[in-house]
Amino acid sequence: MQGTVDGFSYGVVTPLVAYLMACLGGALGLRCTTRSLLVTHSRRPAWLALGSAAIGSGIWTMHFVAMMGFTIKDTPIHYDKPLTYASLGLAIVMVGIGIFIVGYRGATGAPLFTGGTITGLGVASMHYLGMAGVRFHGQFTYNTFTVAASVVIAVVAATAALWAAGQVRGFAWSVGASLVMGLAVSGMHYTGMAALGVHLDSAPHPAEAGSAATSSLAPMLIGPLAFLLIAGVVVVFDPLMVMGGPDWTPVEHKPGVPAAAVASQAVHGPAVHHGPRPLRRAGHHRPRTPQNR
Repeated sequence: MQGTVDGFSYGVVTPLVAYLMACLGGALGLRCTTRSLLVTHSRRPAWLALGSAAIGSGIWTMHFVAMMGFTIKDTPIHYDKPLTYASLGLAIVMVGIGIFIVGYRGATGAPLFTGGTITGLGVASMHYLGMAGVRFHGQFTYNTFTVAASVVIAVVAATAALWAAGQVRGFAWSVGASLVMGLAVSGMHYTGMAALGVHLDSAPHPAEAGSAATSSLAPMLIGPLAFLLIAGVVVVFDPLMVMGGPDWTPVEHKPGVPAAAVASQAVHGPAVHHGPRPLRRAGHHRPRTPQNR
């Protein structure tokens, strides 16, 4: 028999908090990714890894905060912990692949398209793997067209976010980009939920009332929330990341500069400037004029 689904058991509370979590993870991840494009080659992987974990954790937290308001009438809901944590790992890994591609190849052209596609597929995969971890007396069915639409939304949102990470420098612009990213991620989630149908295995039992699995989800959210808090502290105490200011390496002022350009600049060295006119390099001398005899 068909089950009755309610995705808003707590009204607008869970969608609003979920949206804020997506914005927080997106903001931290975008700032970390932007910062990675403004530092030396050796420090870039650390910032990219932090950005990947921030975005992945934010998206995962957004999903399961929203799921706190999800109920199925006449059947209780539980979550398979291994699958639930596996969805977190999948989100971080696939988002990381996309971010590293953009971080090392630039936020334009084919690298941006490839990185955005992989990141978007990671977001969608996290959603549906997380849904596979939902346990109840029945099974889910999905509308193929709506699922495809949710995947497209995820890919477009991820591509736009990675582009913003490579192009946007000011803090205010980054906040705006994260708000748009949070809206897109939330839209992907609820589009995916709109594709959902529930088939119960047996007739409902009066003793089994549908309830949101808040008690089982809350403990699992503590770790990712703590990580987002730590990442936020890193952002707050790094003025260059907050303000998007340039680092000391001139070549990396350019948005989305590939790592190869950094290595090339490091080999040849930047031209030395002093005041309004550049100093001449060693080995270049003024032509001599013959002496008067």
